[in-house]
Amino acid sequence: MFQKSKWIRLPRNVLVGHGVIEQVGDAVSDLHLSGRPLIVTSPTPHDVVGSRVSDQLADADPETVVIEEASFESVLEVSDVAAEVDAGYLIGIGGGKAIDVAKMASDERDIGFLSVPTAASHDGIVSGRASIPDEDTRHSVAADPPLAVVADTEILADAPWRLTTAGCADIISNYTAVRDWQLAHRLKNVEYSEYPGALSQMTAEMLVENADSIKPGLEESAWIVVKALVSSGVAMSIAGSSRPASGAEHLFSHQLDRLAPGAALHGHQVGVGSIMTEYLHSGAKGRWGQMRDALAAIDAPTTAKGLDVDEELVIEALTTAHEIRDRYTILGDGVSEDAAREAATVTGVI
Repeated sequence: MFQKSKWIRLPRNVLVGHGVIEQVGDAVSDLHLSGRPLIVTSPTPHDVVGSRVSDQLADADPETVVIEEASFESVLEVSDVAAEVDAGYLIGIGGGKAIDVAKMASDERDIGFLSVPTAASHDGIVSGRASIPDEDTRHSVAADPPLAVVADTEILADAPWRLTTAGCADIISNYTAVRDWQLAHRLKNVEYSEYPGALSQMTAEMLVENADSIKPGLEESAWIVVKALVSSGVAMSIAGSSRPASGAEHLFSHQLDRLAPGAALHGHQVGVGSIMTEYLHSGAKGRWGQMRDALAAIDAPTTAKGLDVDEELVIEALTTAHEIRDRYTILGDGVSEDAAREAATVTGVI
């Protein structure tokens, strides 16, 4: 007898486009949210759009918490403030750190949250995953996705270009993440879901094909990138895991964080990692060249030098990345130094 069941949590509303920052209040009303809002943000986003959001919610007397970093201590701080003010819901405004902290704090308090990204730097703006640094490592934690996403392309286009290129690289790396997921399904009987896999892969291919048209300062580019990030986040929600967007390239990035903390942005690291892992999957005939060219076209790093890390650290990270977590990828139980060096050399990473 068929007994399979699944609970898929997705954002109810996704607002993307020019000037939609002025519709945060409408999104709150449409969701029938009540109680006092708690705005979670970091210094720059607070200065840029904080008042534009809080003014729309003035009747509900919003409280604001400005965090300096994404950490478990920040999550506890926000959770405590939410309890003190009896917050009915949270609003995360900013890049990765503010939204991830708001996401985890809302999960801790069992109240909903809205995502208002000010930079298109990663797919966490939509997904049910939060990434929090902890000393020399980074934890990926499951949480509910936002009730709504309000992504203003005018604001996103004005964000530092390197943050946008990191978001693009994060999406392009979905290609190898899905390949790892399929490999784990074939070799380890890991459950694979066709729809989120196809959605994630299509999203990566869309960015590769449109890389030449993604330029700094253009709202049209922000539109393309944020739609891709939304699709990637939805794919993870449907899958119920980060598998559609996290494979060996993410393990490589997490290991690089341990070896050279703070050297480069997460998206840039997974982009470089995806070039090498695609080579490990398919050899010289793989799509790593197209991926590398797409990354270069949007000014994302494609080499160890571009990441500002030593070449030998790249080899060390690639040969030890399998130790990060129990997730089967093309790295298996570890690749040899010779194999790692070949992948890095042939693809031009070192």
